[in-house]
Amino acid sequence: MRVTRVLGDFLTVFVLAFAVSAVVSLIWNLIAHGSVTVDWGSSLSLGIVLGIVVPWMGARQRKSESP
Repeated sequence: MRVTRVLGDFLTVFVLAFAVSAVVSLIWNLIAHGSVTVDWGSSLSLGIVLGIVVPWMGARQRKSESP
């Protein structure tokens, strides 16, 4: 049960972080360089890092709050 919650949290955070960083990268390149490109590598790595760290911290916080 706990593993499925952590995996679900990982997927949620990963998708959100990946999508937001891809859109921000696209808008930045459009404004700054005038080209419509997305930095997929940065978006993927940010999504993975946040997808691991945020659920891990949430699980630690829930564990410390439980009696």
